[in-house]
Amino acid sequence: MNFSSFADFIAMGNHGLYVWTSYGISLAVLLLNAALPLLARRRYLQEEARRLRREEMK
Repeated sequence: MNFSSFADFIAMGNHGLYVWTSYGISLAVLLLNAALPLLARRRYLQEEARRLRREEMK
């Protein structure tokens, strides 16, 4: 596909809204797939640290 200008590239033949929205949603899903397991691991480690501190106090 050849575009005569950057604006034509962004417009994608009047389908730009759908194209860029789908790219944005895909990027968001990929970022969530990377971030959520990291956040869950961090939360798990914090809970385990709290549990170990409670057990040491007993």
